[in-house]
Order: sequence, then structure tokens, then C-alpha cells
Amino acid sequence: MSRPPQPLSRGLVLEAAIRVADRGGVEAITMRRVAQELGVEAMSLYHHVPNKDAILDGVVDMVFAAIKLPSAECDDWRDAIRARACSARAVLSQHSWALGLMDSRRSPGPATLRHHDAVLGILREAGFTLPMAAHAVSLIDSYVGGFVLQEANLPMGTPDDVEEVAGTILQRLPVNELPYLTEMIVDHALRPGYDHTSEFSYGLDLILDALEARR
Repeated sequence: MSRPPQPLSRGLVLEAAIRVADRGGVEAITMRRVAQELGVEAMSLYHHVPNKDAILDGVVDMVFAAIKLPSAECDDWRDAIRARACSARAVLSQHSWALGLMDSRRSPGPATLRHHDAVLGILREAGFTLPMAAHAVSLIDSYVGGFVLQEANLPMGTPDDVEEVAGTILQRLPVNELPYLTEMIVDHALRPGYDHTSEFSYGLDLILDALEARR
């Protein structure tokens, strides 16, 4: 016996919109496509969201809600911000379409506001001046967003991919003309255990250490 369909709600509409965006990018989010994802008529969505802008505001808030808030219980502010940055990277890697959307909305939702307040709270309680807290947020978020965007566009995701791509490049590479690039590929990227994703932690620690020095 089949289960009765789940009653439509704002939450279900937003979850469907996220699935649509995960497959086709933010441009794919339309009332019609979200309705198709739910197996309903587009007009039925208007009982829960007034328009596409409301959907965009809502999905951004859901993405922010999925990012772990920094813990005020950490003894070192860097640990709290590091955990938050790693969580943001993990969430945005699944929803990279949200990168261009998160700072563009004029009506931020409650999860978005709580998130920003929590991050600022960690920095202010750690002794950052208000301008320095603003610098820190901008720098860290730019780094996280840039790294996620870079990862999303890399033509390699596994060691086998790295070997294949690097091997193809090496076949065409004029070694004598480009010795440093050859060295980077042969003696770094193709070494056993190389993992580009580890660069995220290294760069993040550099940023946090630099901010600590200026705190």
C-alpha cells in the first residue's frame, strides 16, 4: 500500500529548490521546475512562497543553517573559526551554486543572521576591534568561497584523475622551457599521497595565524 503524499510546506518547497539547484545551478530555480520536482502544479507553491525571490532567500538561509556555528566554548578563537570554515567548505562544496547568491540577498533569514552574529561574537570576544573583525570575516569568507569555487572547477578529484591530467600535460610540456612547472608536476603533484584538498587547511592556518598576530 503506497503512502499518502506528504502535505506541501515551505520547507519542502525549499528543499526541492535546493535539489534543482544542485543539478542545474541557481539559474534552474524557477517556480515551474520546483513544482515539477515536487510533482505538483506551480500554482500550489504560491500558498507557501509568494515568488521566486522568496525561494532564493529561503534556500540561502537553509544553506547557512547547514553550516556549523562556531563554538563559544573553544579556548582558542582560531579553533572555533577553523571548525566553522571547514564546515562552510563542506556545505558549499555540495551547493557551490550558492556562492554567488549568499551575499546578494536583501532579506537575510534568521539562520543567516544568527550565523553572522555568532562569527562576529567569536572575534569580538577574542579581542578583535570592530574593523579587524570585519577584515577577518571578509578575508576568511573570501578564502573559503574561492577555494570551493576552485575545487568545483578542477578537472581532477581523485589520485587517478591527477595522474591522468598531469600525464597528459607532461606529454606536451616543453620541459627545458618550463622547468619549474615540470618540477611542480613531477616532484609534487605526482608524488604518492599528494592531495590538493590538504591545501585548504594550510592556507586557512596561515590566515588565522596572520590575524592572530594583528589581533
